[in-house]
Amino acid sequence: MSHAATLPAWAAIVTAIFVLLGASLALIGTIGLLRLKTFYERTHAPTLGTTWGIGCMLIASMLYFSVLQSRPVLHELLIAVFMTMTTPITLVLLVRAALYRDRYAGSGQVPPTDPPKASLIQNNKASGE
Repeated sequence: MSHAATLPAWAAIVTAIFVLLGASLALIGTIGLLRLKTFYERTHAPTLGTTWGIGCMLIASMLYFSVLQSRPVLHELLIAVFMTMTTPITLVLLVRAALYRDRYAGSGQVPPTDPPKASLIQNNKASGE
């Protein structure tokens, strides 16, 4: 037996809106992962889309269970804090590892670590130093 039948209509509507919004954002992030071409482009869409998507799902879950249990249910805040802290850190680590790999392989598509000395000398001469 489902306890969802005892959920008030206003709570069911708001929960459904957040679930649909969260699922839509996660879908957009997934489509971005599939459609974008390079690794560096692919890191942005899923990170933003799924983070906001998970946030909407967590809000829907907190609302649903808070209304059903007649008390605040805040367990999902731990998940939100964990996701908010780990997703950007993971993104930075993945991009730095890929950048290091591409620089080590000599890929011309990524900027070098330091600007070449010749360009620094030319810039100084052009500025009159």
